[in-house]
Amino acid sequence: MFKPRVLKILAFIIAIYFLLLSPGLVWPDYLDTPVGLLAAIPFLSVYLFHGIGIPFLLEHNGACGWGWCAPTVFGWIFISVFWLLMAWLFSMFIAGITKRDQ
Repeated sequence: MFKPRVLKILAFIIAIYFLLLSPGLVWPDYLDTPVGLLAAIPFLSVYLFHGIGIPFLLEHNGACGWGWCAPTVFGWIFISVFWLLMAWLFSMFIAGITKRDQ
């Protein structure tokens, strides 16, 4: 569960994700490229969860006129916990299929 190998793989996954997002700090149009859109999936998933019916994820309950509503604090926490959990489960899966015989 919290074995060092799983935590190393989790840290590697998170580092790769931040490495994929880092060009967006210098070049804002990077987020419109296919790689940038792929890296933005965790942020954009808040709109999917709002569409499914999970309440309190978006400001003004998703009614922001023609614009996209920003996530609330609960929305940020929700998508952060959800995607960290997904990364942790994926790292457990990778550690399980690549485990060494002892």
